[in-house]
Amino acid sequence: MTVKQLSMPELVDACLELGVPGVGLWREPVQSYGLEETAKLVRDAGLTVTTLCRGGFFTAIDPDERVRALDDNRRAVDEAATLGTDTLVLVSGGLPAGSRDLHGARERIADALGELGPYAEERGVRLAIEPLHPMYASDRCVVSTLAQALDLAERFPAQQVGVTVDTYHIWWDDRAPEQISRAGAGGRIHTFQLADWTTPLPEGVLNGRGQIGDGSIDMREWKAYVEAAGYTGPIEVELFNDALWARDGREVLAETAARFVEHVTR
Repeated sequence: MTVKQLSMPELVDACLELGVPGVGLWREPVQSYGLEETAKLVRDAGLTVTTLCRGGFFTAIDPDERVRALDDNRRAVDEAATLGTDTLVLVSGGLPAGSRDLHGARERIADALGELGPYAEERGVRLAIEPLHPMYASDRCVVSTLAQALDLAERFPAQQVGVTVDTYHIWWDDRAPEQISRAGAGGRIHTFQLADWTTPLPEGVLNGRGQIGDGSIDMREWKAYVEAAGYTGPIEVELFNDALWARDGREVLAETAARFVEHVTR
């Protein structure tokens, strides 16, 4: 999504040119290009699909809506398996229209995980609950902290359900470092994502993720937390940003790779 302006072949070519070894994919562009076609494209290029995003949206009260959500998530699991990734990232869902029941919404997430977890495990796919910043709690994700995500994940085996650690969503939380340790001890850090926090946020706030190095987050600090917790997997950069999407995609990808070296690994 960082360079959603690139077609799938353009993305793969740019990754190869820059030496980027893996790519986290979103379902919509994969479906647009074709699931089998995308799987072949990345496989032939030697790229690793690090994660597939997104599943989730489990909080509906209406029984028919819940059935449709679970069916869609099973499809997402199947897509992840076809693409060769072992991780499906979950955005769990916000409050249903007219509801103020956060507790009930979170329990419906747990119910859905109980159904989906075994299905995913049978196909070699793990579910990664992503806590989103509290500003998204009403409309996108009632899971706002790593502690809340782990409280849900730990009801299930680690090979079924873990968490996503995303700097953009948790950098403000002074309990997050200890929760990263908790997640690592249980083998539940399924992916680690980076985006910076820049202000003022845009209207609507969804596309406000800043380029690495442009904002308030110490990326090396958060990388150190996940490494200390035992995480050795891929590090993704996921930027929702209208200004970046308006630029040349190859230029943005090259800039992002350079910023990663400058602010994360150097």
